[in-house]
Amino acid sequence: MKLLRCFVVVLSCAMTCSAAKLPKCYQSMNRVTWVVQNVDRVSAAWKPLGLSDIKDSPHVQFTGEYRGKPVTIRAHQVTGQLGNITVDFIQPDKGEVNAFSSFLSSHGDGIFSFVFEVSSKEEMDQEIQRMSSLGVDVVQQLTVKENGKPVTFTYFNTEPQGKYSLGLVYAPGAPAPTGKTMISHFGDVVREIPPVSAYWQKLGFQPIPIEHATPRKDMRYRGKPLWFYFDVGFQRINPQFAIEWISAPATPPNIYAEYLKLHGEGIQHIGMPVDDLSKTVAMYEKRGYGIWQAGAWGDVGMKDSGQYNYMETDSIGGLSVELLHAY
Repeated sequence: MKLLRCFVVVLSCAMTCSAAKLPKCYQSMNRVTWVVQNVDRVSAAWKPLGLSDIKDSPHVQFTGEYRGKPVTIRAHQVTGQLGNITVDFIQPDKGEVNAFSSFLSSHGDGIFSFVFEVSSKEEMDQEIQRMSSLGVDVVQQLTVKENGKPVTFTYFNTEPQGKYSLGLVYAPGAPAPTGKTMISHFGDVVREIPPVSAYWQKLGFQPIPIEHATPRKDMRYRGKPLWFYFDVGFQRINPQFAIEWISAPATPPNIYAEYLKLHGEGIQHIGMPVDDLSKTVAMYEKRGYGIWQAGAWGDVGMKDSGQYNYMETDSIGGLSVELLHAY
């Protein structure tokens, strides 16, 4: 779902300025940690949808701490690129106790963390101290070898109140992703936006302005007319990374309420702008992913308008792809 373009432009300006108050590591997102139960099936399904530069690591071992206690995590990891964003699909071994397996147990497949890059271990430690002073502890810190070099991940315990885990990575010498932008935003579905906004604001992030979306005659849910009101807020962390926060009623049936039933609160969609919406939808449908929900913004076909289709891709990673076309 997209907001009115004038609102987005003003909001982007305001939030880009506010982001400067945060530590510089939040100026660029490095990757997402995406936890799944079957990494072979999920990564294979994403390859024709744009996943590239794929590296399959069947036997990865992470060492570190989970909730302050030593932990060793064995996993199957597939890393690839969705445009200029690195994706780490992680399938933790069964029977182990860690943040990844806990997420799978409570949510099922899905994006566990947005991960931002720090330039040094000292910078990572400084941010850990800053977050600790604000009452946020580290849920999991891990080190793993990538290309023969140690890479350290820190995951903060922000998921209960912030609805995703905020992550940091220190990967000395790792090349920056260079692909073109494929993802315009991520969508997080929550029961109420104000308490989530207050939580992130306490941590130094921009508050989430809330708009009350009104019904449109061209909205559809599983092919049938959809007439409902819901709340939405667009939060831009930096020029690359934006989150669309959505809170919707349980009735009438809609994709957001359905996501809450399937997974609970969390990352419900990724937005992907496309040049030819009909052609791209047909490609998805050919692969078995139909239109879950559809709608538009503005006066369709005119400037500052557009259309969107949520595709039914929940079976390959626990979220929907939102295909967007702006005029």
